[in-house]
Amino acid sequence: MQTLAAQITAIFLVLLTLCFIWVLRRSSTIQSPLENIAPGAYRLRNRLFALVMVAGSVLAVVTLMPWPYDANAKPVTRHIDVKAKQWAWEVSDQKAKVGEVIEFRVTSEDVNHGFGLYDEKMQMLTQIQAMPGFTNKVSHRFTAPGKYKILCMEYCGLAHHGMVADFDVVAAP
Repeated sequence: MQTLAAQITAIFLVLLTLCFIWVLRRSSTIQSPLENIAPGAYRLRNRLFALVMVAGSVLAVVTLMPWPYDANAKPVTRHIDVKAKQWAWEVSDQKAKVGEVIEFRVTSEDVNHGFGLYDEKMQMLTQIQAMPGFTNKVSHRFTAPGKYKILCMEYCGLAHHGMVADFDVVAAP
């Protein structure tokens, strides 16, 4: 996904550059009554255009680099089925080993819920919607042992705050 976004961004930058070059070349042939001002203005415009192109390219690279998608992701090690229901999680297996890539297959029995996976510091690692009649999939590679939490991220009723499940990750033997 990240590679595709980078390629699309590069294509649009090239097309935008070609459009500006065409406009610049075409506009320099038009005679203006302000011939004394025009050469300086054209130089300034060209410099500003170059600055915008460089800044846009840097911004595109910087903002696309930190995406959480791993282009060299290892294949999924295991699948774990997760079913949400007011106000609990049914998790087919609540243990994993460090280094495993787990694909969580998330669905709901009743209403929409938000599946959020958090580490011990309560920092979100990944999330996806749990919807009735549909199974969403999200993968995560566990890099550290510990007690992780699965929390509901979408208000689902009075006991929403108690919709928590533990998920243990142990060091690989």
